[in-house]
Amino acid sequence: MTRKWADGRGVLVSGVLGDVHVPLEIASSYRARTRGLLGRDSVDGALLLSPANSVHTIGMRIPIDVAYLDRHLRVLSVRTMKPGRLGLPRLRARHVLEAEAGTMAGWGLRVGVAVEVREGVTRESGRP
Repeated sequence: MTRKWADGRGVLVSGVLGDVHVPLEIASSYRARTRGLLGRDSVDGALLLSPANSVHTIGMRIPIDVAYLDRHLRVLSVRTMKPGRLGLPRLRARHVLEAEAGTMAGWGLRVGVAVEVREGVTRESGRP
């Protein structure tokens, strides 16, 4: 069963590089997923689209890193997409992470890495 979140904020946690904590915006409603990163000039942290198995960058202003996650939040693929592109759907993907181009490598996100999503938590406090 796929995990369901509510629209809002949280923290993305990856233990690969010493517990990296990244500010996270969660987009789970149709409206929030459709809006995504459109119209933004930058991203503070990452955006989680759920459920999702593909993305596009049509109408975006910046290139982005895209990580496709399976139902266990394990990275299936990481791609950098320029504005105006249409990404192919990933068969086993259930969630998609988006961030500014070049940032995911610094977080240690690569194929096979599992991440954790903590809803309603801020990076500064570590608590809701």
